[in-house]
Amino acid sequence: MTQRSNAAGKKKQQEARITLRDQLWEGEIEEISLWDRKKHDGFTTIPRTMPQIFRIMDKEADKGKPVSGTYFSLWCNVWDENFIEIKDKKRFAFEAGFSGERAVTAWTSRMRKLEEIGFISSRSGVQGEFNYIIIINPLHVIKSIYKDRNKDDLYNALLGRMNEVKAKFD
Repeated sequence: MTQRSNAAGKKKQQEARITLRDQLWEGEIEEISLWDRKKHDGFTTIPRTMPQIFRIMDKEADKGKPVSGTYFSLWCNVWDENFIEIKDKKRFAFEAGFSGERAVTAWTSRMRKLEEIGFISSRSGVQGEFNYIIIINPLHVIKSIYKDRNKDDLYNALLGRMNEVKAKFD
């Protein structure tokens, strides 16, 4: 399929979704505040496979200590360079869902696990451990995790979703 026909196909799909949306919410769309990524600042690109990625990520973490909230906070703070300079660990801990005296300690333990599993790489700096972070392509990490392992339901669900959205491990 050429780029032009692929773009035309996507446009037709978009038009069909808009038509259906407008029919289902006939006369109400103008009154509903919708997020439009082309008009509003403050958004990031998120893989459509992120829910499946989160499930695998949390399975790989210590039981009862999910890491996906911590990872999502990082993702929401990263730019296209895949690099984050963390100057305020308390803010990151809060965004990841931790509060109280041990918030930064809990966040730090999740960060260590994310690095151990391979989803991030870090360097220390004047702010201490996890001052500088690189986000690794999560699909590459998952491919590596499952390389010599039996594929389970979570992996198969990821493959199914990747197929739906035409994502690839490369």
